[in-house]
Amino acid sequence: MRLALGAQSKDIVWLVMRYGLLVGLAGVALGIAGALVVRKTVARLLYGVSAFDPVTLVAVALSLLLIVVAASAVPAARALGVDPVQTLRRE
Repeated sequence: MRLALGAQSKDIVWLVMRYGLLVGLAGVALGIAGALVVRKTVARLLYGVSAFDPVTLVAVALSLLLIVVAASAVPAARALGVDPVQTLRRE
């Protein structure tokens, strides 16, 4: 619908990616907070890594954000593939 009203492709891609990144960042923040809360419980289960290893936390957070970007790219590409004229006819 936004394409039919004159939005540019980059604006549509940014809209979809922004929502995906917001959810991903919220998940990473909650995950890190949860990891900090249970670190003493998990510490005895870990072998060779401390319960608060910043390199591991950053690597996992960046990996998850990369997955979020890749997962958000699919709906963004689909949104660009919609014909605005057909969308207006359906509405």
